[in-house]
Amino acid sequence: MKYVAALAFSLLPLLAHAVEPGQRLAPWTLNDQYDQPYTFNEEVRVLLVARDMDGAKLVKAALADAPKGYLEARKAVFVADIQRMPAIISKLFAVPAMRDYSYRVMLDREGHVASQYAGAEGKVLWLTLDRGNLVQQREFADPAQLKAALEAATQK
Repeated sequence: MKYVAALAFSLLPLLAHAVEPGQRLAPWTLNDQYDQPYTFNEEVRVLLVARDMDGAKLVKAALADAPKGYLEARKAVFVADIQRMPAIISKLFAVPAMRDYSYRVMLDREGHVASQYAGAEGKVLWLTLDRGNLVQQREFADPAQLKAALEAATQK
């Protein structure tokens, strides 16, 4: 029975379903790189999801010169799926390095949150939200385009 459960959980990322416009996103809570909990709420207007390290690097490049609070000012939240990262690497190197970032990273250590949203690896999934409901989704593979979209989000 344990093997069946383990197999089911390992297939969850492959079973990610597409969230449809108008659909309400399920609530979740994750810890950030400082081990502080964050609970998804209706105030979030943009949810960024990186399913792998390449996607996270896109966000890092787009926010390289961003001041502290940049994402928060845009009511944006960034979720990084780190489930495939070996725990020792995460604990000793990756997460401590993230503490130097000027933005919060919600760490999805189990892949339960990121797997709720269908998105390609190597890209950043952008979900535009209105009071917790999906309005639009798109993907970015270029940090300059992601940065431009975040800048445009200021105007709204």
